[in-house]
Amino acid sequence: GSRGSVIPIFKEQIRKGGPVMVTHPEMKRYFMITSEAALLVLQAGAIGEGGEVFILDMGERIKIVDLARELIRLSGYEPDVDIPITFTGIRPGEKFLETLFTEDEDTLPTEHKKIFVVKMNSNLRGKDLSDCLGRLDALAERGDSSKIVELLREMVPGYHPMDRELPTTGRET
Repeated sequence: GSRGSVIPIFKEQIRKGGPVMVTHPEMKRYFMITSEAALLVLQAGAIGEGGEVFILDMGERIKIVDLARELIRLSGYEPDVDIPITFTGIRPGEKFLETLFTEDEDTLPTEHKKIFVVKMNSNLRGKDLSDCLGRLDALAERGDSSKIVELLREMVPGYHPMDRELPTTGRET
């Protein structure tokens, strides 16, 4: 999930003379302005029937390094001359390309041309979902990380856990 906009962070780094810290030169993200987010919430509330997931057509993903360079220029400086850009490396679980839905999901149009509803291609509904959540809870109580991942893979098509060791719960037996 998002940790907030990079724009104020970059602006502060530029104000201090740099460097502007970018995770990776190929990192791309979608952006929406506050009014678009508010519109999505209001429209989803108006057209939603309950339980749907709505997404906004935000256009193309933007390279974070291009955003950093443009903000440096807009501040009256030359990127990599006046203000350096430093690449810090991606964090665990972070993706180069942000995705709004998985390959196992489809989008359907709504009455608003820029808002779509995500069609979940999952067989989990009602009692099945409740049963799976109960099993997850029991596995968590036992601290059985590998079984939790196994069950999550069954529940969520396309689920791929991060390539790192899972933290222990302190309850392993």
